[in-house]
Amino acid sequence: MKGLDSFTLDLKQCLCELEEFESLLDTNTELKENKDILPFFKQRLHLSAFIGLYVPQIIRCNQIKHEFTLYGDFRADLVVGDSINNTYCFVEFEDATQDSIFVNTVRSTSDWSPRFEHGFSQIIDWFWKMDDFKNSDTDRAIFGSQNVEFCGILIIGRDAFIAPIDRARLRWRLNKVLVDSRKVICITFDQLAKDIRDRLSLYPLIYQAESQAEQIISTDESARSSS
Repeated sequence: MKGLDSFTLDLKQCLCELEEFESLLDTNTELKENKDILPFFKQRLHLSAFIGLYVPQIIRCNQIKHEFTLYGDFRADLVVGDSINNTYCFVEFEDATQDSIFVNTVRSTSDWSPRFEHGFSQIIDWFWKMDDFKNSDTDRAIFGSQNVEFCGILIIGRDAFIAPIDRARLRWRLNKVLVDSRKVICITFDQLAKDIRDRLSLYPLIYQAESQAEQIISTDESARSSS
């Protein structure tokens, strides 16, 4: 089984790909996993890699693989990793349709959709398999280490299709339900676009602050030298 591909994240290219993603969301009310979503992200590695930054321990996003076969039994739509911190993010994409997360019933409360349960169950199976191969030579062959940390992200649905009460139910479930003592991150495609946009907007501020700090240090050194 092959490991992940080495990768270098380019923030400018990521921004270009984000704009394409925002355009895709603006021009389509619904998106299908196999027809729209998987091909789109597979062609945009920098946008895909940036998803890994939902995991605090992933700093570099220096490894990536779409359609990653997990120990021959399961397949993750996307894996992003930090080979230095030995931390990996397994991503499951699902449809972005009206019934992706909740489905209306004759009751006043909607039901969890089969699509959501399928995606969530996929992540549970990945966690089981990762735990089954923990500290194995197979882990070392794939990830370069026998001590691997991992996280699951489910990206599904659209904000416009989620009622306020259902949003509260989703938030409660994700905060309270743990899988092997791990939370599963679940976001809509709209939230993904917004989060990436917000995070990318912080980088110019960081560079500006670093430049200002360097100027202050340089000024202080010059003042000490002349005194």
